[in-house]
Amino acid sequence: MAVMAAGCASVAPLGVAARPPLPPPALRFGVDTFAFPNESRAKNQGKPDLYANYCFVMARGVTQFHRFARFDPAAPRLTAAAYEERVRQVVSRPPWDDPLPAAERVVIPGYASLYELSRDEEQAVKGGLGTAFWTWLHWTNWRVVVPVPAGHQERVARETLAELGAGRLVQFLVTNLPVWELNHTVVVYESRLGAGGAVEFVVYDPNDPRAPGLITFDRDERRFVVTRLFDTTPGAMRAFRMYYSPLL
Repeated sequence: MAVMAAGCASVAPLGVAARPPLPPPALRFGVDTFAFPNESRAKNQGKPDLYANYCFVMARGVTQFHRFARFDPAAPRLTAAAYEERVRQVVSRPPWDDPLPAAERVVIPGYASLYELSRDEEQAVKGGLGTAFWTWLHWTNWRVVVPVPAGHQERVARETLAELGAGRLVQFLVTNLPVWELNHTVVVYESRLGAGGAVEFVVYDPNDPRAPGLITFDRDERRFVVTRLFDTTPGAMRAFRMYYSPLL
């Protein structure tokens, strides 16, 4: 806990961090995101090629591509097997590592973006992303069952604004337990001011490649609220940061 506190000691108060002008989006939705969804088992029963329970892999993968890959659309295209290996190289790096300079990034030839690559080489990308098994066992997943104070949630909002201000994506573990509906992960890539001084966080939701999601931090209640997430009832939720250090 001391390490966590030391790493966040310079985070500005929320009222300061949320002042305009807020930074531009840290990624381009529909360009720097996957073209395929993490699918629902309940809604796709019997589907033979079901790609379900990969939300953590996909959210983490968006950050890894953002930090460690570059696209070269002018270069010749590769085979599916070669693309799978390039994806594997990208996601082999810890998502909390500093972004690589362009010369050291994994080159993805023949495509201009992650969206285009994952649209045309879906199976190769899925193969390169690998198994979801270890994400189910991540030791911090237990946090979803523990009540958290309002101060903790405010600190998550403050840290997220600070990270976005530095051009870094933020992965959230999100839940609305004890309602058994939302036990999921999203990637925050933009902040903006909402009604009444609320802070709106625009997110990439692996379940929905077609439109961004929206999570709002209510500054008066000091809590997060689902405003728009795929197949989720709007209402109170809790958010925790993920994959920003070797321990968390």
